[in-house]
Amino acid sequence: MTGRTFPAAALLLLFILATGCLSNGDAKQGKDGGSGKPPVSVDTAAVTRGDVEEGIEVVGTLSPKYQAEIKSEYGGIVSRIFVNDWARVRKGDPLLSVDTREGEVVLKKAKAALEMAKAGLLEAEAAGSRADREHDRTAKLLESGLSTRQGMDDAKTQKEAAAARIAAARAQVEAAREDVAQISTRLGKAMIRSPFDGTVEERLVNVGDLVGEMQKVVFRLVDNRLLELTATVPSGAMSSLRPGQPLVFSTDAFPDREFRGKVTWINPSVSPADRSVRVIALVPNVPEVLKGGLFVKGRIVTGGRKGVVMVPRAALQSWDAAARKGEVYVIDNGVARRREVATGAAQGESVEIPSGLRPGETVVTRGAFNVKDGDAVKIAQAREK
Repeated sequence: MTGRTFPAAALLLLFILATGCLSNGDAKQGKDGGSGKPPVSVDTAAVTRGDVEEGIEVVGTLSPKYQAEIKSEYGGIVSRIFVNDWARVRKGDPLLSVDTREGEVVLKKAKAALEMAKAGLLEAEAAGSRADREHDRTAKLLESGLSTRQGMDDAKTQKEAAAARIAAARAQVEAAREDVAQISTRLGKAMIRSPFDGTVEERLVNVGDLVGEMQKVVFRLVDNRLLELTATVPSGAMSSLRPGQPLVFSTDAFPDREFRGKVTWINPSVSPADRSVRVIALVPNVPEVLKGGLFVKGRIVTGGRKGVVMVPRAALQSWDAAARKGEVYVIDNGVARRREVATGAAQGESVEIPSGLRPGETVVTRGAFNVKDGDAVKIAQAREK
């Protein structure tokens, strides 16, 4: 009984093992799809030609070319204010006036002193005329023998004294006239006027405030129609800088807009702190969209090339901009091939490829993190340009 049962049990065990092996094989085959890893879905773009600008990346700050902190040269109490914050003004427009009553009294006294000096001059000139006539009469009498030499000398002395008094009187008139002019000029400074066309950035006084003391600022005035963009450039890039080069920039205040300026001034000295050179570009700003104080990022355009090979930035899986190299996945008959390429200048969302790719080839732009060299791919979205 026992001898018959053993072969049957052995056959049953062999059947179970064989069935398990077949099941594992079927499961593995079902998992791999029968032909290896399934294609990876990716987005692609065609390698194209385009134009590229060479330049120096910079960051900087905008400031008005014309701006002023206005102070009062005339000391006194503010009697009237003509403009408020953010008011548009033209050159010569009144901003504020200072009480001039005390100064006007001083001016009246100076004018009175001038009139007195003029009267004194007339009196001296009249005395001079008498002295001249007396000198001439004495000279004739001396010729006739009716006067002595002493009389002639006395007449000459009187004539010279009269001339000296006239000169002194004229000097007093000139001094009095200068006093009047000086006081009038000072009174004119009691009316503060705009030195240029612009906008009142800030008014810092009120009626009744004392100005002219401690050089207090009364207005801040700016003209935003012409701005200066101040940036720093590494000394290693100085050889590429030239006055007149365009500077293209953007700011977070207007993220979708691009603005342009022109390099007008390059500092002749290099900063010893960071070995950089300061550059100023003029930025026309009519209408006044930009404001002083904005932080900007831009590029000084130093040259350009046309018809270079370019790919989207997203196509570069590894990019060492300093070493000018990177890697891309190129689609070849539905298979991704990893390829090392040389890189050049970046232009917006595109990067120059001096070598390693040809126009018309297709590169992966999205989904490459799931791709390995030699993987089959399925194109989900293709961009031609």
